[in-house]
Amino acid sequence: MSEKVISFQHVGLSVTNLKLAVNFYKKVFGLKELSMPKKSYCSEEKKKERRKDIFGSKMMEVKVAHLITNNGVGLELFEFIEPKSTIRKRNFEYWKSGIFHISFNVSDLDETIQKIIKHKGKMISKVWELFPGCQTAYCQDPFGNVFEILNCTYEEMATEKISCAN
Repeated sequence: MSEKVISFQHVGLSVTNLKLAVNFYKKVFGLKELSMPKKSYCSEEKKKERRKDIFGSKMMEVKVAHLITNNGVGLELFEFIEPKSTIRKRNFEYWKSGIFHISFNVSDLDETIQKIIKHKGKMISKVWELFPGCQTAYCQDPFGNVFEILNCTYEEMATEKISCAN
């Protein structure tokens, strides 16, 4: 029997100001902030041990927020306190292996762009029409994390013949 992925669960992003990041993703994309667990089944010592195992011995303190999209995909935001989170000078090195963007499906591209700019994000590309009824643009949050916005579904985008008409 082969294992099968049930769903895509969440993405984790590093930010330099957790409060600002939570506000950005809530105001721009309507994400809902999840409350922290009321009860922990893990001692503080075990939590520290787990963090050091995942992030290494230099990681001493982190603040985390959990947000969720309306289709159940999570966005986990990390503000590292020690060592301190910093913004990368070059955060769009798409030619290097690893994640170089995440994507949000939105109903109104223009309105979303206005919200991105209002909340200190920025555009890194112009709006492109991929095919009639489907537009895309690449943007950054206030911390340099790159994301794409699309006004069509991923399946539509991936299976349609992409236009070069812009």
